[in-house]
Amino acid sequence: TKADNYEIETVFGTLTVTELTDKVTVTITENSGSEKYDGTEKTVTGYTVSIDNELYTEEDFTFGGTDSVSGKNVGTYDMKLTPADFTNNSKNFSSVEFVIVDGTLEISKRSVTLTSATDSKTYDGIALTNSTVTVTGDGFASGEGATYDVTGSQTEVGESKNTFTYELNEGTKADNYEIETVFGTLTVTELTDKVT
Repeated sequence: TKADNYEIETVFGTLTVTELTDKVTVTITENSGSEKYDGTEKTVTGYTVSIDNELYTEEDFTFGGTDSVSGKNVGTYDMKLTPADFTNNSKNFSSVEFVIVDGTLEISKRSVTLTSATDSKTYDGIALTNSTVTVTGDGFASGEGATYDVTGSQTEVGESKNTFTYELNEGTKADNYEIETVFGTLTVTELTDKVT
């Protein structure tokens, strides 16, 4: 085929790709976490992504928010992401919806049991007391605690509860604890020595 035999003109056609109009749903699930109160700040960060169209990827959108939540005291804290934190950057998709599934940071109470002492003695006319209070369970967080006023007393033969009250120290919040009080027993037994 000789070029001299032809008058050749080239005309370029047009290849057009239009945007996908089907709605693409991007589900953003905030990460969650649970911790027990210990007096220090706890943090949960990040999120997971689920997309209902395999053509759309995480590289097609950008995130402009803060994906972390922190808390110290007992409670439930929400990361509070919103759809407005995410921006679709792809011209290939005309309808992209961002859906947020809330995640939370949950800080639970510490369980503390306060137990007064159990004690006994033989009757000697002097009141039996014991001011020891033992802390068990999860215990208080570092630097926190309580002071105790032990009022239990037993002088005569018999037994009674070693009653006490407590007051939380400054900076120790009752809402961060589940506190149970257990009273020990004070027992005075009869004198067995012969009395003439």
